[in-house]
Amino acid sequence: MPPTSETLTAERILEATEEVLRRHGPAKATVVDVARALGVSHGSVYRHFRTKAALREAVTKRWLDRTSERLAGIVAAEDRDPEQRLRDWLAALFAAKRHKAGDDPELFATYTVLTDELGGVVQDHIADLTAQLTRIITAGTEAGVFRAADPTAAARAVFQATGRFHDPCYAREWTAPGVDDEFTAVVDLLVRGLRG
Repeated sequence: MPPTSETLTAERILEATEEVLRRHGPAKATVVDVARALGVSHGSVYRHFRTKAALREAVTKRWLDRTSERLAGIVAAEDRDPEQRLRDWLAALFAAKRHKAGDDPELFATYTVLTDELGGVVQDHIADLTAQLTRIITAGTEAGVFRAADPTAAARAVFQATGRFHDPCYAREWTAPGVDDEFTAVVDLLVRGLRG
């Protein structure tokens, strides 16, 4: 690929890295491949990301943040009923994970490998998602819709109880017949529990 006249930015590098990962997988993708895709030297990539590990961490964080950002809009809709926000948030999380697994299975498999390698990034993502749930449950408790003595503990419990619908280790089950009914049954049970 000929050298590009566009300014090399971290975002452009991350976009190229995602394409390289999709094409080669995490075991074979190199910084040289990313540089080649951008038409620059690998040293140019290293000026933005000091190591291959830093680049992999950044691209994985970007991938996970896409889900967090979509869900944040539901959390921010504070004028809406907290119960419906909780249901919408859980459904959006399930839909986002299912979309990633079904629409781009190569990249989903790649990120599954990377998230296994990058536990800190995953823990930060889970903490962010749990904080979002905490905001919704807190709003529900303050409005008298939910009865949660500890909204943070309740949020962790809801997140863990719905793991089958967002944890990548269950991705093969996300297209099984009846999975949507099972999801609804779990969410209904959790909401009843929160109502006390």
